[in-house]
Amino acid sequence: MAATRVIVSASSTVTTSLLKKTPLRAPTPSFSLCFNYGKNGHVLQKRRLFTCKSIYNPQVQIKEDGQPETLDYRVFFLDNSGKKISPWHDIPLHLGDGAFNFIVEIPKESSAKMEVATDEQFTPIKQDTKKGKLRYYPYNINWNYGLLPQTWEDPSFANADVEGAFGDNDPVDVVEIGDRRANIGEVLKVKPLGALAMIDEGELDWKIVAISLDDPRASLVNDVDDVEKHFPGTLTAIRDWFRDYKIPDGKPANKFGLGNKAANKEYALKVITETNEAWSNLVKRSIPAGELSLV
Repeated sequence: MAATRVIVSASSTVTTSLLKKTPLRAPTPSFSLCFNYGKNGHVLQKRRLFTCKSIYNPQVQIKEDGQPETLDYRVFFLDNSGKKISPWHDIPLHLGDGAFNFIVEIPKESSAKMEVATDEQFTPIKQDTKKGKLRYYPYNINWNYGLLPQTWEDPSFANADVEGAFGDNDPVDVVEIGDRRANIGEVLKVKPLGALAMIDEGELDWKIVAISLDDPRASLVNDVDDVEKHFPGTLTAIRDWFRDYKIPDGKPANKFGLGNKAANKEYALKVITETNEAWSNLVKRSIPAGELSLV
């Protein structure tokens, strides 16, 4: 019988919009919606603020089905009632004050290629496969890696800034440079610092460079120049890692747009806003979903 474990993510920063009676569709990038609830879950008061810290702490659980490093291993996300939710669709993107939720798929210093299963119901995290075999990076990734919820790189959109490359049909990736090794399924509160425009076999695959707000050096870094000052060599190391990781498998190196450099925070926020809007159109079915799960 497959093993099942339930883990409470102590560092979760998901808002109370995970309650059953509050839908999570159609987020608004410029502000947070803050809710006060009665015991029955009905909204008593709603107001628009840039911060609402009282609603950041409801815990999200993750449930592991199967054994790690097997084909049937899945990490599901549950709300407070134990109901399955999608980490891609149901966890809010925006937290206010320039902070965003970041979902960890691959902890730093590990090599199993974990990812949200965008074509499965509730989009659990699983290990990627190729020709029926589990996929691993040829060497460990040196940063926490995962996704921004409620974002989507539209494969029908040609980005004029990046050689007209089309989106890769996935949520936006995040490279979190903090010191702590996170766990699969953790939800961290991060701030973006820059963006790398990776082109993978002709598809645009954004890498948002960010840092957890819990990191001791988080207050020191607010843009790409600060990263170079306080994390010297990190931006080059991230670019080179993602450029070269497919070479051991006999594939060509990945390319990068935007002058082969990390764009600044302002540009990163532009990418997040645009991909959040694309996701909103996707879940509203304004754009064909294809094989993607919208549940």
